[in-house]
Amino acid sequence: MGDLLTIGAFARAARLSPKALRLYDELGLLRPAAVDAESGYRFYDADQLERARLIAWLRRLGMPLARVRRVCDLGAAEAAAEIAAYWDHVVAETAARGRLATFLVDYLSGRGSAVADEVSTLGIRYAARSVSGLVRTSNEDVAYAGSRLLAVADGMRGPGGDRASAAAVAALVPLETRSVPADELLGVLAEAVGEADQAIRDIAESTPSGEVVTTLTAMLWAGSRLALVHIGDTRAYLLRGGELFQITHDHSHVQSLVDEGRLTAEEAASHPHRAMLVRALTGSGTSRPDLSLHTALAGDRYLLCSDGLSAVVPTGALREALIGTGDPERVLDDLLELAYEAGAPDNIACVVADVVEV
Repeated sequence: MGDLLTIGAFARAARLSPKALRLYDELGLLRPAAVDAESGYRFYDADQLERARLIAWLRRLGMPLARVRRVCDLGAAEAAAEIAAYWDHVVAETAARGRLATFLVDYLSGRGSAVADEVSTLGIRYAARSVSGLVRTSNEDVAYAGSRLLAVADGMRGPGGDRASAAAVAALVPLETRSVPADELLGVLAEAVGEADQAIRDIAESTPSGEVVTTLTAMLWAGSRLALVHIGDTRAYLLRGGELFQITHDHSHVQSLVDEGRLTAEEAASHPHRAMLVRALTGSGTSRPDLSLHTALAGDRYLLCSDGLSAVVPTGALREALIGTGDPERVLDDLLELAYEAGAPDNIACVVADVVEV
C-alpha cells in the first residue's frame, strides 16, 4: 500500500473518527485512496487531509452533510460565500430561538413575558392568490392574507382535500380581528391550529377513506413580532437585505433523506417520492407543527407558498422575482408567470407581504 495512511492514522490526523470516515465513504463525500481486496481495510493519502479537515470543520459548524458536499466541491471563493450564507442563516435562526427561549422561561416562571407588546410602528402590504395548475382539474390550495394574518395550505388530492385546507385556514382567520399581545402570539396560534385539526378530523370522518391531509404555513403579527406555524411542505421565505432565506423546514420524506446526507438537494428535486409527507394535519392530533417567534424589520418581504411554486421555480429565480421593486400584486404576477413557464404541474398558492413603516 506504499506510504498510504491507515484509517486510524488518517482519522487522528484529520480529527475525525473512523466511524465518520466510513460514513463519508458510503456517502461518496470522502472516498479512501485504496481498499484492501481481502480485508476491506481502508487506506488514505496524505493529500486527502485538507478535504477531510474541511469536512470536520464544517461539521463542527453544524452544517448538514448535503451542504458539506456542495461546499467541498466548490472553488475557494464560492465555498467561502456558501459558508458565509449558511452562517448568516444560523445566526438568524439562533436569534429567533433565543427570543423564544427567553419568552418561554419568563412565561413559565411567572415573571411575564420579556417580549413587550409594543406600540406598532410597522405594518404590511400584502397580496394572496390560489390558482390551478395547467394539468389539474381541481384546486386544493388555499391562500389568505390580511393585515395581521398570512396563511397558505395545500390539501391532498381526493375527497375532502379541498375542505381540509380550507378548514385549516378558516380556523386561523378569526385571529385577524382578535387583539393578541406579542407575548401570547405563539400560544394563541397553537390553539387555533388545534382547532383546525379538530375540524379536519370531522371532515375525515365524512370521507370514504376516513382520511384527509393538508399542510399549513401561517404567520400572525403583533407590532414587530410575528409567530410562525408550519407543518408539511408549504414554505415561508424571508427576503432581507437582498438575501433570500427559507425560514421553514419541509416535513417531507426526501427532505429527511437530504438532512441525513443520503440525497443532494438537486437529487431531491426530481425524486419520485418528493411529495410524500412525514408530517401534516390529519385530524389525528399526533403531528405537531413547528412554532417559532420572529422579529420583522421594515423592508422585509415575506413569501408563503405551496409546492406548486417552490417545486418548479429554483430558489435563484424566486429571489430575482422577490427582489424587484413592484408591489406584492405585481410580484405575485411574476411568480405565477415563472410557475406557468415551468409547466405548472401542480396548483399554486402564494402570499407576498412587505413590511413597511406606518
